[in-house]
Amino acid sequence: MKKYTLFSLILGASLQLNAQYWDVTDPKKLSGGVNSAAEENMPVFSKDSSLLYFVRTYDANNTDGEMDQDIWYSTRNTDGTFGEAKNLKALNNKFNNAVFGVSNDGNRLYLINAYEGKKDMEKGCAVSERKGDGWSNPTKVNIPNLKIMGDFYGFHVNGTEDVMIISHAGPGTLGKEDLYVSLKKGGAWTEPQHMGNNINTSGFEISPFLTPGGDTLFFSSNGHGGLGDADIFFSVKQGSWTSWSKPVNLGPKINSPKFDAYFVTSGTDLYWSSNRESERSNIYHARVKTPPAPSVACKGTNVTVFGGSDGKIVATVEGGVAPLSYSWSNGMTVQNPEGLKKGDYTLVVTDNLGQTATCTVTITEPAPPQDIAFKHFFDYNADKMTIEEGKLNQFVVQVAEMLNKGRAEVTIEIQSSASKVPTSTFGSNDRLAKSRADKMKKELEGYFAKAGLKDKVKVVITATLVSGPDYAQDPENRDKYRDYQFIELKTK
Repeated sequence: MKKYTLFSLILGASLQLNAQYWDVTDPKKLSGGVNSAAEENMPVFSKDSSLLYFVRTYDANNTDGEMDQDIWYSTRNTDGTFGEAKNLKALNNKFNNAVFGVSNDGNRLYLINAYEGKKDMEKGCAVSERKGDGWSNPTKVNIPNLKIMGDFYGFHVNGTEDVMIISHAGPGTLGKEDLYVSLKKGGAWTEPQHMGNNINTSGFEISPFLTPGGDTLFFSSNGHGGLGDADIFFSVKQGSWTSWSKPVNLGPKINSPKFDAYFVTSGTDLYWSSNRESERSNIYHARVKTPPAPSVACKGTNVTVFGGSDGKIVATVEGGVAPLSYSWSNGMTVQNPEGLKKGDYTLVVTDNLGQTATCTVTITEPAPPQDIAFKHFFDYNADKMTIEEGKLNQFVVQVAEMLNKGRAEVTIEIQSSASKVPTSTFGSNDRLAKSRADKMKKELEGYFAKAGLKDKVKVVITATLVSGPDYAQDPENRDKYRDYQFIELKTK
């Protein structure tokens, strides 16, 4: 999965929403030993942001004096300020020098250089390798068919050293300087391609900077309108390296009525050059204010019937950077789930920056209906009763109410008994007990089928008994045997 910087994600969200994508702290001149009475521009950072390379002009300590342009560097302190600037003497000469890229491992510097000797006067770029505590002699970077005309040109190379953006008046240019791209394939750079008319104009496009994810390009231009001499814009890659979104101005906090250019990012820190407060440029700094993380409040509506699934939750979200994603503990991915059973539901809301918020809701249901029982005592040799009779009718009505209140199903258990008083009608007391159970089962099943509840009511015979005292030839003593002539129904 491609990883984007926080900064790129904020920008991406802005283009999708067509809204204010970020806020930044008020710009200030970079604190520490970088800015001086001379001119500073072209900041470039090592990957870990611990080392800042920049260009200083109009400084009498430069290699060829005040009118020379030299590479300087400064180390970041633990408090975020920068230490005393030092001249990178090993790579400076009497011509204009600058760093335009640092490899991710910090062992290669890409240079705009014209070194002494006729050959070294050729316009272009070079690379220097770290050599112990110093740097090797720069060697030319060969870019096919790169022919730089005039005195104005610039470069940017990404940390993985496989994309180079070039500004100059090249083939197909629309104006003074356009942006071109060269890619490193198979160890060699490709011929530069014009980056398209969305970025390039009849004015100049200079000081390119590509974010680490490779999806967002910053550059300075006087051809897209703006606040002054040159403004800083960004554009998002639309697929190919020659297809880019319409550039967006970074706004009045970053841009001024004067010259603003050489924009770079280091984490959520922003750096660029501007002469907004004087005739000479200094390096300015601001920091992206991370948009507030989302917050979420959840309100549940409980299930209305026992065993039901009509619960629902409404999640109200504030803040965060769209688009937002929703992940419920039951696997749902909608903001407001419905059709819920009782249980605990946890939501994780994630915004486009990976910031999260959570809430948990408990959905309840009514208590299950209480199980009921019915018992009927038969007269001698009787084995049948109908539901129309009083207490049995009340029993089946209560079962139906259980189901109407949300109970998914009911099992009715039948237990029947016959006494030990001999029966000539049924031949045996076992047959009498079984007949009582079978007829009750048939009666119940018929009733609930007619009521449309056949699939929700299960009727089972759990026992047929012959019980009670042995018969003592006392047929008049009915109460002695009556308690053992019964049918009993229980729900579960």
